[in-house]
Order: sequence, then structure tokens, then C-alpha cells
Amino acid sequence: MSLLLNNVFVIVAAALSGFSRMAKSFEMIMLSRFFAGVNAGVSMNIQPMYLAESAPKKLRGAVALTSASFTALGLVLGQVVGLRELLGGEESWPFLLASNVVPALIQLTALPWLPESPRYLLIDRGDKESCISALQKLRGTSDLSAELEEMMAEQAAVKGQRAKNPWELFQNPALRWQLASIVVLSSAMQLCGNDSMYSYAAYVFEEAGIPQDKIPYVVIGTGSCELITSVTCNMIIDCAGRRPLLLGGYIFMAGWALVFMVALSQQTQISWMPYLSVACIFAYILSFGIGPAGVTGVLPTEVFDQMSRPAAYMICGSLLWFNLFLVGTAFPFVVKSLAHFCYIPFLVVCVCTALYVWFFLPETKGKSFLEISEEFRKRNFKTKTRAGFYKGPEEIKTTTL
Repeated sequence: MSLLLNNVFVIVAAALSGFSRMAKSFEMIMLSRFFAGVNAGVSMNIQPMYLAESAPKKLRGAVALTSASFTALGLVLGQVVGLRELLGGEESWPFLLASNVVPALIQLTALPWLPESPRYLLIDRGDKESCISALQKLRGTSDLSAELEEMMAEQAAVKGQRAKNPWELFQNPALRWQLASIVVLSSAMQLCGNDSMYSYAAYVFEEAGIPQDKIPYVVIGTGSCELITSVTCNMIIDCAGRRPLLLGGYIFMAGWALVFMVALSQQTQISWMPYLSVACIFAYILSFGIGPAGVTGVLPTEVFDQMSRPAAYMICGSLLWFNLFLVGTAFPFVVKSLAHFCYIPFLVVCVCTALYVWFFLPETKGKSFLEISEEFRKRNFKTKTRAGFYKGPEEIKTTTL
């Protein structure tokens, strides 16, 4: 229902931007972008949560990751329709801004036929019959005993609890490591510098000798790289696991950031350095797409229980958009200050995130939500558990030696 209602924002946004040229109002464009941003923020939180809650355990990563794959597809389609030959011309740009109404109309048509999340129906609403009906519709089979038993165990684990608010997660010691993990990974997803690569791409392509009028076509290749790796990640995430993809992605990004800075600093001295800079841009985006781009959105569903999950996604989404704003605002000043070495802050972020994943993030592949919660419980109460073996002096019942 939330996803269905969320389309109202994008329809309003499309109407405002579509008629802004006719009304000669830039205020309509600003308001349109605000509503489009609200829609994007809600969708990027709810979609992976709904998909992961509805998916079977063995396919949970792949199903939830489809959200990232279609986000990458949307990026490529935006780059394509933004070409001057299509909707990027002076006369047609209002239609370009209003084109986001197309996926909204598709969702309005398709979503009423999709069932609610089975876990939400059983654990939040206590409606077992609707949960079974939703599972049968999703799985196409009547043998649901094992999956239903797992969900009922989750229901028993959170019995008597209510849905938590975001600030309550910070106050709960039982969620310490889960919260730290999503804060680190959600922040790193934007602070790693991937979006800055897109802004740097046109300059690097021009330095490599690509004609100005051909650069928009080459830029489509950057979005295509992220799409290809997102789809690849989608196919291997439930085989390779979450940790290797995250770890490999950030390590490769750190390496390519180093090479990129060296290539930028030597562009005027060595003739083939601009081509190395171009290769670094594509390699950096490929490294981002193979792990951080998709896996980050899956983890909040897996590491939090049903009562904490929506609040966790609120924190995760807020950090994503705040850090995107922060990077977009600060990056021009970073370039001005550090020049060719502007990727040093992003390099540090990638290295630190890789170290966090290596030392502190457990693997969640193939585990039930209860198994993951138990693993984090051991981490959160490690000291207390060790101390708990001593229960104090027992009562002396005899003085016989």
C-alpha cells in the first residue's frame, strides 16, 4: 500500500514539470523536483524491504537486489532519453522531466495484483490466514510448513513488542552492531566517490581527445557499466555471499582511486595517461556496481528484526541522501583544494569501509532472520555473556568437611 500511494508524489511531480514551460514558472520545476525526491526516497527504502521480506531464504539476496538493478537501468534510460536527438533538446526538456510518470503508471497498474509482505501480515498484523494466502500466491505451492514455521518463530521472538522509532534504535544496546553496520555502509555508499566519477567523466573524456559532441554517448557507457555489474551481482550474491562482494568492491575502488589520481596528475606529461583515466572511471564504476551498489540496500532487511526494520531503513535512507547532498556540495571545493589528488578522501573512505567489513560484518547468506539476529546478539552482549557464567555464591547447605 505504501508503494502504491507513493506514486502520487511522482505523478504530481510529472504534472508540474510537464507544464512548467507553458506556465513559464521555474518554481514549478523546483516543486516538481521536491516531490520526485520524496518519491525516490520512499521507494528506495520500501522496495528492497518488501522484496527481501517476501523472498524465500535461498533467493533473498537476488530478489532484493533487483531494486538496485532496476535503479541502474533507470540511470541508463535517463542518459539515453536525455540525448538531444530524443528528449534532451530545448523544446522537449519538459517531457524529459515528466517522463518519470511512466514507471509510476506501470506500478499503479501492477501493484494492486501483488500480495502484501507475508512477514508483515503475520508478525505485524497477526493475520495468519492472509500470510498463508500471500505465500501461496508468491510460491505457487501448498507446501509452506517449513517457511511458515520459521516466520512463526520470528513472531514469537518479537511477541509483545511494537514497531520501534528511529531514535529508539540508538538507545537499544541489543542493536548496537546492526546499527553501526548500516551507518557505516550507508554512509560509505555515497562517500566512496562513485557519483563524483560521473561528474568527472565529461572532463576526462574531453582530455582523452573524445569530441565534445560525442561525449554524451560515451557517458552512457558509464551507466551501462553499473547496470551490467548490478545484474552480475544479482546473479552471484546468493552464491558468493554479501561480505566478499562488499569487501572486493571497496578494495578495488580504493585501488582504482589511487591509479586515477596518478593518471590525472600525469595527463600533461605522458600522452597515454588520459586513456588510463578513462579506464579508471569505468573500472571504478564497475567495482561499485559489483558490491556496494546493491548489497548495501539488502543488509538492513537481514540484520534487523521485523519491529526494527522500518526504522532502520529510515536511518539508512536519511544517511544516503544526506551524504549525497554533502558530496555534491563539497566536491567542487575538494577539487579546488586538492586538484588532481581530489580522490584522497574517497580512497580513505573505501579503505576504512573495507576494514570494517573484514573485521566486524558477519556473513548473512543463506541464514534465517533469527539466525542472523542471534549472531548479532552474541556480538552485542559478548562481555556480558562472559561475565554471566558467574552467578554469585551459592547458599551453603552443610558444614560437613
